[in-house]
Amino acid sequence: MKKTRREILKAAGFGVAGAAAVSALGLAPNANANALGATVEPRNGAFSPPPSGSATTEVTDKYGKRLDAGAPVAWSPAAKPSGKSSTKNAAPTADVVIDPTKTAQPILGFGAAFTDAACYTVSRLSDADRSKLLTQMFGQSGDQGNLSTGRIPLGASDYSTACYSYDDGMADPDMKRFSIDHDRDYILPTLQAAAAANPDLFYFGSPWSPPSWMKYSNSMLGGNIRPENIPAYALYMRKFVEGYGEAGVKVRALTTQNEIDADQGGRMPACPWPEETEEALIIALGKQLESSPTASGTKIWTLDHNYNLWGRVVDQLSKPQLKKYLNTVAWHGYVGTPDMMQNVHKYFPTAEMHWTEGGDDYKDPAYFTCWSKWGATFAGILANGPQSITTWNLALDERGRPNIGPFDCGGLVQVHSRTREIAWTGLYWALAQHARAFKRGSVIVESRGAHDAPAVNGASIELQTTHDAPTSSTMTATPNATVSTALYHTAAKTPDGGIALILTNPGAAREVTVECAGAVAKVPLSEDSVTTLKWS
Repeated sequence: MKKTRREILKAAGFGVAGAAAVSALGLAPNANANALGATVEPRNGAFSPPPSGSATTEVTDKYGKRLDAGAPVAWSPAAKPSGKSSTKNAAPTADVVIDPTKTAQPILGFGAAFTDAACYTVSRLSDADRSKLLTQMFGQSGDQGNLSTGRIPLGASDYSTACYSYDDGMADPDMKRFSIDHDRDYILPTLQAAAAANPDLFYFGSPWSPPSWMKYSNSMLGGNIRPENIPAYALYMRKFVEGYGEAGVKVRALTTQNEIDADQGGRMPACPWPEETEEALIIALGKQLESSPTASGTKIWTLDHNYNLWGRVVDQLSKPQLKKYLNTVAWHGYVGTPDMMQNVHKYFPTAEMHWTEGGDDYKDPAYFTCWSKWGATFAGILANGPQSITTWNLALDERGRPNIGPFDCGGLVQVHSRTREIAWTGLYWALAQHARAFKRGSVIVESRGAHDAPAVNGASIELQTTHDAPTSSTMTATPNATVSTALYHTAAKTPDGGIALILTNPGAAREVTVECAGAVAKVPLSEDSVTTLKWS
């Protein structure tokens, strides 16, 4: 049976015994790490005034609302508990209780990947339609998408029109042949147009493979780098940052490798990195970046792979030789569960985290209506520490192309290959809803539910198969079965001093109660909906 990319990826993800790594390091958990996945500093005497007036609402649901304004929700004084005060660990009496005095991670933003395929797809639109699309997605006004992060592959990814690097040919350790000219046709113009809509767009780069000549396989399609080429590869990555900067696109961070523990069966650009080899790259890259007048300040993010590889991260962050260059982790949600990210924050509470890939199968019948699935997924991610969520391809056509695979991923938006009609997906509506509610500078605060289920299972749902043929090749970071009935919630302090709360209701219509600082509100939630409340 031919394996799907999802199956290959899943099989590749079980390479680290995390608990053993913690034991071997002799590390002790941080006592202040909370269920939000970030350190909560004790706030003796902290006080949050009760909400005043009413909360505004914004709704996406199965009845046609797409980020539409809903009815305001009034606050009233909460009933005082009878008898003695409730204990610290008592279950909340409201469906969701917000505590603005307990803060976790700041928010950097939400966005998608500007793959070669995505930029090519967008470039096929007319100038007016392309500008309109990117302005709608990345513009920061109240009726726009407010996206603010973007992932840029260094050379070809699996979603490219062809396989290429910035230095193809014979060995070139001094990078005399290095050139980003491939990207000048439609990648850089797309990045520049998105940045025109949002000048503070945070771009970070991720490599899928070094150039072929650096690898044992002499191919970008899988296989390891020759360790003696690590200095040249660090220079290659530095020159990418410099070249993009000269082209007017600032790259603020680099991950060391997309999916660092997967070879992908030699079917796409990929490069597995043993931990000690990646360590050598981090040091070499760190030195290259700090020596560059234009690339210094670019951060290095490790892993860029699945939750279950947390033990590898703990081991890396414990090494003194890496501390100068490394304090940030990039996560994917294909294998493991979001709470595994807390294992890193227990031992390294100051480590930054970002969620850097996940998306849908364009063949999924719910591709255009899965906002509740993603609302639940984002709740699980944000409850465990990441400061940003960047999804997979920004845009693809109606067959999930172009790609090298071919694979079955869908774009954040779909652009028809012939008609150029633009269709907005369920993932887009959920992502934009979060981007509009939790703008850069927002800070996640504690929210507790009276009937909280385990937040989200980040592993792909295994679909039943007939004989030896899979019924689907869905490649997503999806919620588990509890998404059908649970209420999912995320709250944050916003830069304007207010509070925003997102409630995801995958089930039937219902009314829920929300409590904050001694006030309570009754919130009607429509069926299969994502609802934002904002108040001061």
